[in-house]
Amino acid sequence: MHASLEGADYVRGLYLLALRREPEPEALVEAARRLEDGTLSRASLLRDVVSSEEFVRVRALDDGVAFGSWARRTDERPRGLQAPASCDERAIEIPWTLARYRGEPDVLDVGYALAPPVWLAALADAAPAEIVGVDLQVTDAQSYRGVVADVRELPFDSQSFDVAFCISTLEHVGREEPRGNYGPDARRALEELARVLRPEGRLLLTVPCGAAEDHDGFVQREPAWWLELSDEAGFQTVEHEVYVCDADGWHGAEHAHGVRYALPLGRAGAVLCVELRPRRPLR
Repeated sequence: MHASLEGADYVRGLYLLALRREPEPEALVEAARRLEDGTLSRASLLRDVVSSEEFVRVRALDDGVAFGSWARRTDERPRGLQAPASCDERAIEIPWTLARYRGEPDVLDVGYALAPPVWLAALADAAPAEIVGVDLQVTDAQSYRGVVADVRELPFDSQSFDVAFCISTLEHVGREEPRGNYGPDARRALEELARVLRPEGRLLLTVPCGAAEDHDGFVQREPAWWLELSDEAGFQTVEHEVYVCDADGWHGAEHAHGVRYALPLGRAGAVLCVELRPRRPLR
């Protein structure tokens, strides 16, 4: 960051560089005032920002994107990923799925509208052509063509895509109103994804997993439930991994039995990452 920046400009530049966001107005005014009157040095402000939990999360996502890029270049399929306990499941989902993308041209990203900017930018950088983003609302994202649609009824011809991403989205399908029977909605979404993928296409999917729980707007189920549902919808599992988060951070695990969704923290306690292929060409 340029040494000539003063006061508020320095604070704003530091936040944008380290945290990828503008500072809160109150924080901006207070930090600029203290820099000006000498009660805060630039080095101390820098230390405070990069020692924050928010920066830990930003760094984990950046590391995940870089790791995924390395895996594509070297044709690796890394397993046993790790991330700090303060991070949500994106710190696992992003590197796991990006590492398995191989630059196929026709890409579908389901549930992209509320995805973190780092994910949208990373996938756009990796894809050689425009990405089709599907959601119930449209957001502006570079190299994306947004389409408003329900994943249970996709407005695309059969066998239109080489690869589809569905990152922490399937658990929300059909949950605009709480329901007792979630399975048919999720199965229909998977059947539609199988239909629009080419015979050698792939679905890179992540969902929260663990103890069966129904929350407003989403559900959680055991990994075996999700895998069985994918099989019923016409997919075969190429690879899958379960990750759990405990006091030591995110790490691979054999199962997620009894793991509860960390609702007060707004993140999963476990996540299933899976690569699927259509078992047979559908209509």
